[in-house]
Amino acid sequence: MVSTHESEARRELHAIYEVSKTLSTSLDIAKTFREALNYLLHACSWRRAFVLLGEPEGRLRGLCSVGLTREEQQRLHFQSGEGIVGRVYASGVPAVVPDIRNEPLFLNRTGGADQSLESCVAMLVMPIRADRRTIGVVSVDCLNPGARRVFAEDLHLLKMVATMMGQAFLLHRSVSAAHDSLQSEARRMHKALKPVQLSDQVVGSSPPMLAVFAQVEQVAAARTTVLLRGESGTGKEVIARAIHNLSPRRNEAFVCVNCAALTESLLESELFGHEKGAFTGAQGQRKGRFEMAHGGTLFLDEIGDISASFQAKLLRVLQERVFERVGGASQVKVDVRLILATNRNLERMVQAGEFRADLYYRINVISIQLPPLRERRGDIPAMAQHFLDRFNRENGRQSRFDVSAVRVLSSCYWPGNVRELENCVERTATMAGDGVITDLAFPCRENRCLTQVLHHIEREDAVRPGRHGVIPIHEVPLARAGQPAEAGAVLPAPPSLPPTASDALPEATGHADHEHLDDDGLDADDALQGLPGGQPAPANADGKPEGERERLIWAMERCGWVQAKAARLLKISPRQMGYALRKHGIEVRKF
Repeated sequence: MVSTHESEARRELHAIYEVSKTLSTSLDIAKTFREALNYLLHACSWRRAFVLLGEPEGRLRGLCSVGLTREEQQRLHFQSGEGIVGRVYASGVPAVVPDIRNEPLFLNRTGGADQSLESCVAMLVMPIRADRRTIGVVSVDCLNPGARRVFAEDLHLLKMVATMMGQAFLLHRSVSAAHDSLQSEARRMHKALKPVQLSDQVVGSSPPMLAVFAQVEQVAAARTTVLLRGESGTGKEVIARAIHNLSPRRNEAFVCVNCAALTESLLESELFGHEKGAFTGAQGQRKGRFEMAHGGTLFLDEIGDISASFQAKLLRVLQERVFERVGGASQVKVDVRLILATNRNLERMVQAGEFRADLYYRINVISIQLPPLRERRGDIPAMAQHFLDRFNRENGRQSRFDVSAVRVLSSCYWPGNVRELENCVERTATMAGDGVITDLAFPCRENRCLTQVLHHIEREDAVRPGRHGVIPIHEVPLARAGQPAEAGAVLPAPPSLPPTASDALPEATGHADHEHLDDDGLDADDALQGLPGGQPAPANADGKPEGERERLIWAMERCGWVQAKAARLLKISPRQMGYALRKHGIEVRKF
């Protein structure tokens, strides 16, 4: 026959097994703790139970409960040292109250004493410890007729349960910390890999564009005038719209004016408006763009192309935000945030007397330099995919890029910047049909680049990259054949087929013991500085530009960026050519 002691031991062992199994089923400690308490109440004939966890500033708040209503559980909050529960949490010593009605420290916060008028109720409170400190308490109520029951076995069982709860809490905390760390890392990597978009049209994750995005977000909230600088096709209007959309004026008008597209008289009427009869055809009063943009943003593109006389008229408007309509006498006051853009070198224009210095200082408050596409090659795949996705939506296609196609796009010099990339993607996707776009789909792979004529254009207009020196002179000083190197001039490399095996000479990229010398013992620097025969090269002699770096780039452009051919043009060895390219940090482009 089984003794009472053995029966209690078996009950206790079975309870420990069930509780441990329950606590290991999930990392949701509120759920597992509640299920464990629910089992204990049925196995040990306990009436109610709850768990409280410590919070900052010494507070205790209920985590879960069994036998309590939702309203009663919401009242489970104590300060450290407050009542029986608070004292157990503060001291870390368990407590047994044989009759809660006769205990002055019992606060009856959940109304437990009111429900036991006919028989006394005992209360057992056990601290939950983890990591050598008390993190909470577990408390149970049970009937105690006559207040004569001894709770040694119950207290022992509750101690083991509290210990297991503490271990489960530590496991939950460590897993949660690891999960949060992984989530943070995943968000960081996702943010780093995903192109940053200020709007649906602004895509980029390269360091130059991230710097631009940071400036845009910083200046958007202010009313400060912003000057956007960069080559033609770098997306100045798109950035201007992004600034407006991020500003407090986002719900007001965004008005654009291309100053280079209008004559001076038309530009004045377009910006300031006109009165009836101001000129032939003015049959009524017309508001100008400044009035249309009242409360919003006015974007003046190609500001460097306005005439000197109109610069003076514009200066007063920028200073006072007051103007008069053409043919009118009354003043009109507007609240407009101005964003201006140019691809010209305003500093050089001021020096030459072509641009007013006072207007320059007025518009050049915050200047944001937009990098050309060739300086942010990491953005090309994402931008090309963006343009292809838009093309697919508009045309009901499902075209996609092959890896080889992305490689071709990333290798191009893009003298037309983003505008040329968009044009190339749309043209190629149209001709490739609905399918995979490979490298063979691009006309440049057959030496039929449709914009190749722009790579060597001699026109002095905005299509020519770097015409007005938007790239600092110390970064990419290039020059054309027969012309001296001009500060800030940036010339693209002509597209060509990839170098053949015969052109890719190992001397151009390899490392030799005497890579500084050619076969005749001449230094590569000497060979580049002078003409054959050792005589110094005069400016533009033989059509070659001045300066070693300029001569190297000039030769590489003339030869389609094939090192061996460029070396023959400069009358130096391929080994000297490779050394010189590495010395000046010139990246060899492949098309």
